[in-house]
Amino acid sequence: MQTTPAPIDPSVLKRVLWALMFGNVVIGTGVMVVPGTLNDIASSLNVSVGVAGQIISSAGLFMCIGAPGLAMLVGSWDRRWLLPAVMLWYGLTHWLCIAAQSYTELLLLRLLAMVGPALFTPQAAATVSQIVPLEKRARAMSLVFLGWSVASVMGVPLGAWLGGHFGWRSAFALVGALGVLNAIWLWRVLPGPIKPPPMSFAAWGQVFRHRILMQTVAITLIVGSGQFILFAYFAPYLTTYMQATPSDLALFYASNGALGFLGMIVLTKRIDRIGPAPIVTLSILAFIFTSVLWGLASGIASAILVISPWALVGFAWNSSQQARLAAIVPHAASASIALNTSAIYLGQAVGAGIGGWLIVHEQMVNLHWATVVFLLGALLLNRKLRQRDGV
Repeated sequence: MQTTPAPIDPSVLKRVLWALMFGNVVIGTGVMVVPGTLNDIASSLNVSVGVAGQIISSAGLFMCIGAPGLAMLVGSWDRRWLLPAVMLWYGLTHWLCIAAQSYTELLLLRLLAMVGPALFTPQAAATVSQIVPLEKRARAMSLVFLGWSVASVMGVPLGAWLGGHFGWRSAFALVGALGVLNAIWLWRVLPGPIKPPPMSFAAWGQVFRHRILMQTVAITLIVGSGQFILFAYFAPYLTTYMQATPSDLALFYASNGALGFLGMIVLTKRIDRIGPAPIVTLSILAFIFTSVLWGLASGIASAILVISPWALVGFAWNSSQQARLAAIVPHAASASIALNTSAIYLGQAVGAGIGGWLIVHEQMVNLHWATVVFLLGALLLNRKLRQRDGV
């Protein structure tokens, strides 16, 4: 049975939402800490960059499978203690990663840590749906999911800078400390009990049988795969071809995050007026434009300039795609958005895997052309979807 707490004092609710938002900052920083420290991980564990990149691919595959599976497993659990426990697990497993002495050890420990992202973000959303009145829920959700944007603006560049100057273990240590801190914060502020209704098999079945929904999710998968062919290896690419320093990498990631944050604010304000589908189309075109021009970048300044169109739509793309799914079948939105999240994680796995394969075969310089191929496929599918089905 669904159990909700008594009405929450607004000041208490505000503290809860900020704690959940900070949780997504920690989750986002931890997920992206490997791309930012990939050079040092490869060097310290005596593997190639392409092999080290499979940590990203394996984690993405695990999160893809784990997100819906774990959501069903914990469906009846009280989020009052589940969310702090998940965040504590996330922090402690990042600390365990520090002790890894081989690539295999780090890979296995990293997979254990990925239970955190697979569980925390969707369960934080479920918690908001239970404790926030309907008329205020959209704004509350926006605040909580803002954590991922903040992670890109601040957490990812900081992790890249720490990894570049003090080694990847220092960046993992930071994520571990933030995870433990957030676990304590959540335990102190969350009301209870909080037990959202679990996802039903009927909801999942409806999503898998709905052609338009599945084609829309396929666009997410194809775009995500194309993005991560290049995105997962920005650090080694910039180091190899532009002699980027750790400070350069931090500046690159910070600029990328700041532009994404700006673009999200501008574009999401217009989503109600123009609809999510045009923003999705604009985003794919921007990704293609940047990927085609990427090979022309010759230094960190030009790389930041070239990546700007990609960065500006980077956050708005995902939120628009989720709004698009919710509009197609509103009563199945929870299931379709959960599946879309899995598609994002699977795209990370596929893209990082393909990029790693290309690097092993000495094709790092051509990563962006592989990205273009995927994005053109997504653009064609998106065009067909809009022309035939009007979504």
